[in-house]
Parts: sequence; C-alpha cells; structure tokens
Amino acid sequence: RSIENFEIAQDINRMPKEIIYAFAYLKKGAALANKDAGVLSAEKCDLIVRVCDEILAGRLDEAFPLVVWQTGSGTQTNMNVNEVIANRAHVLNGGKLTDEVKHCPSSVLMANDDVNKSQSSNDTFPSAMHIAAYKMLRENTIPSLELLHRTLVMKSREFMPIVKIGRTHFMDATPLTSVAAIPAMIATTSSAICTSPMAPST
Repeated sequence: RSIENFEIAQDINRMPKEIIYAFAYLKKGAALANKDAGVLSAEKCDLIVRVCDEILAGRLDEAFPLVVWQTGSGTQTNMNVNEVIANRAHVLNGGKLTDEVKHCPSSVLMANDDVNKSQSSNDTFPSAMHIAAYKMLRENTIPSLELLHRTLVMKSREFMPIVKIGRTHFMDATPLTSVAAIPAMIATTSSAICTSPMAPST
C-alpha cells in the first residue's frame, strides 16, 4: 500500500540501504534482548538473527522497495523489515513464500508479535537513523576527511614555490603563495576531525 500511496520518484527515492541495514542491527539486538528477558524463545531469536545477518550481507536488498516518502514515523519501513524477516524465517524453516498462511499464531515467527516485540516505529526509526548516521560518519566521512587532510599537507609542500592569485575583501588580485593558502584548509580539516565525537581517540 505504501508504494501505491506514494508513487513519487520510486526509481531514485528508495529508502537508503544504510537505514535498512541499521534496522537489521536494531532488530537483531532487540531479539537478543527479548530472549534474555525471557519474552522470546531461543528458536525465534535465532531465526531473527539469521535473517538480520542475511540483510546485513546484502542478500535481501530487493525485498525493500519502499521510498522515503511515507506517513508519520516511518511505520511502513519498520513493518517492511518486520515482514521480510518473518517471511524469510518462514522459508528458512521449510516453508514457501507462496504459502497462503505465513503469519498465523501457529507460524514459527510473527512479524508484529515477535520481530517487532517491545518496539514502536516512533522509537525504531529514529534509532535506525542514529545507527546509520554513526556508521556513515565513522566509516566514510571521518576517513575521507583524514585522507583530505593528508593530501593537503602533501600538496602544501609540493606547491610551496607556486604563486597564485588570491582574493580578499580589500583587494581582488592579491598574489600569495600556495603555502600561505593551503594551511587554512589543513587547519579546517584538522579541526573537523578532532572535534568530531566519532574521531579516533588517537
């Protein structure tokens, strides 16, 4: 229904895989916590964990067709993940996707009662956003800034003799060396790396 209700640029506005993978971490963690709390059986927990690992390995990417345009708190994506996990668990347990009855009380795993146990879209979607943002900053942004910083340091030495035209508020064409300009960029990247709460402790 979500796809039918929001036919908006579905070819380019699909929910980012980073969010889907973050949901997999979240659902896996919730299953383990629910098992420890005694409200989810070990069998159901193991199935949820197995499917979440498949999601994180990128094997089920095509099972998440929803776009970013949704109502409310991202309930559609939360339930999309729940249903994929429940359906895949049904298959892992010997069933077929073509089975008419997959989510009855006698099923091995219920999308809402088991996979979504102790959760709400109001909590899961913001949590998934935080997980995705942390991973992207830690794995992509910070390493890219560090590479940029090292490159600027190297280029400041390489371009030291070069005189370029700069612009200030007082003069449009001020001659200055690259070594006078690049350190400002080096300082900016260094500050961005050092002040990030996710920067390496070293």
